[in-house]
Amino acid sequence: MQINPGHHLTYCTNIHPGESWPEVLASLDHLLKVKQLTEVDGPFGIGLRLSARAAEELAGTQELTSFRRWLSDHECYVFTMNGFPYGEFHGERVKDDVYTPDWTTRDRVDYTIRLFGILAELLPAGMDGGISTSPLSYRFWFTSEEELARATRVSTRHLMEVVLHLVRIKERTGKSLHLDIEPEPDGILENSQEFTDFYRKVVLTQGLDWLQRELGVPRATAEAAIREHLTLCWDVCHFAVAYESPADVLQNMREAGIRVGKLQISAALKADLTEDRAAVHAALLPYDEPTYLHQTALRHRRGNIRQFPDLGPGLAALSDPAYTELRTHFHVPIYTDCYGRLQSTNDAIAETLKLWKADPFTHHLEVETYTWDVLPDHQRLTLTDSIHRELEWVRNQLNR
Repeated sequence: MQINPGHHLTYCTNIHPGESWPEVLASLDHLLKVKQLTEVDGPFGIGLRLSARAAEELAGTQELTSFRRWLSDHECYVFTMNGFPYGEFHGERVKDDVYTPDWTTRDRVDYTIRLFGILAELLPAGMDGGISTSPLSYRFWFTSEEELARATRVSTRHLMEVVLHLVRIKERTGKSLHLDIEPEPDGILENSQEFTDFYRKVVLTQGLDWLQRELGVPRATAEAAIREHLTLCWDVCHFAVAYESPADVLQNMREAGIRVGKLQISAALKADLTEDRAAVHAALLPYDEPTYLHQTALRHRRGNIRQFPDLGPGLAALSDPAYTELRTHFHVPIYTDCYGRLQSTNDAIAETLKLWKADPFTHHLEVETYTWDVLPDHQRLTLTDSIHRELEWVRNQLNR
């Protein structure tokens, strides 16, 4: 939905199970119910998630033409897509497999280019379109700094292939599309500082050299293409787990001259460890579940942060009384700040939206709470009501 001219709010359909295209299309019945509950003027935007299988079944087929008619018939449009999870995302163990295949592989490049082909066909005229993607790879797959550096170089070369493809799409269609890299804890790119360092020191050196040669244009023209087509996906949950303030994230992006392609509106789970630590431990146990990665960060009373690859190892460290706060990458519903003994980081969302209201730094806002099926039972509502409640909470924040 448009929240003001040229700016769009939706939710990500990675909430809904479905790996084949028929399953994805059937799952959009949920979206139509949300649309009906949400009183908006004009069409309803979709944040579409397609697995590699669904994308292959849809791209360049009659099904894509049929889906364009479906969008028109139901007054919907697609302006952003989630290209992070490649394969199965519900009903089985995901954990670090969510990074597979990573940006060192041909499969990731081909999948992303296929998604952009679909988005170019679906995107309405006059809008920019974006696809979020992983932060290159999973850090713990590499055993040395040399391996990490090589993975970063290979990933950059592959990212530039996608940028080149997006330049050609714009030349052919006039549509501006961008790939939105999504830093998260334990990715090769974990936070806004690592992202800006990567952009300046690798993308705008090695990557720029390659793209300039391929395009045969002046260096300034090639750099402008990179800045247009390679942007940040700002996931509020991820930066909150990294203990980054929204103001610092925005300042880092502005100082580096990097665009924010998409704001993913999500809340992490946090816990105050200064009081009843045993009760907090017991409250956190139901969230230590086997499907998704819940990277965890503990703040020491001296201010330093210690990271753990999942919630289980983080819980094991709670016996140390020097830790004063825990934050974990568990996307909890954004509309409340309290979960009994636990809290959420939705204050970071409120602060981020306040910054956005003062100066809209992206056209794309997307709510992304995908953990409904692994939440403790007492926190579950019907899916339609939950999604609608989240969207309304965001709209209320923006209308304050």
